[in-house]
Amino acid sequence: MDVRMDQPDDRELLVVARADPAAFACFYRRHVHGIQRWFARRGVGAETAFDLTAETFARALRGLDRYEPGPSPGVAWLYGIARNLWRDAARRGRVEDTARRALAMEPIVLDDDAVAWLVADGGTPALDALDLLPPEQRDAIVARHVQEDDYPEIARRMGCSESVVRQRVSRGLRTLRDRLEDCADV
Repeated sequence: MDVRMDQPDDRELLVVARADPAAFACFYRRHVHGIQRWFARRGVGAETAFDLTAETFARALRGLDRYEPGPSPGVAWLYGIARNLWRDAARRGRVEDTARRALAMEPIVLDDDAVAWLVADGGTPALDALDLLPPEQRDAIVARHVQEDDYPEIARRMGCSESVVRQRVSRGLRTLRDRLEDCADV
């Protein structure tokens, strides 16, 4: 995400977030995908990466009063929380979700949107699974979620109807989701 010069930096957002939930929401939007990628690169499954991401932000929200801005960027504090959670999850063999539950936050669900994001972002498990799809489904997903083409344009290029393209994308994403869920254990 591009941060404009008139936007507060992460340290300012975290301080303001103590009294203004909108500031934490901005911080979340800035870094949620980066945290998800960080977990995914550590070899956990996609669903576990989402669980760890949700717990990371829940713990950050609960710990705002303890956050002390310093010379490090505010996101460094967030990655410290993520690193500790990842180590704990590896040691215990499961993801703790105490902060998320205490705040009544919903878990991040591995749905078609999340799978599409993993594909567009280049998440390794998603790309490996993408190679196993039939070419028509793979090409439709890449065109829609990586190249961000609209359905009529994809249909024109593929020489089929828009509804056929939508079916290919939907079926392919469902297959990817099923395959990613199969490897979602820590």
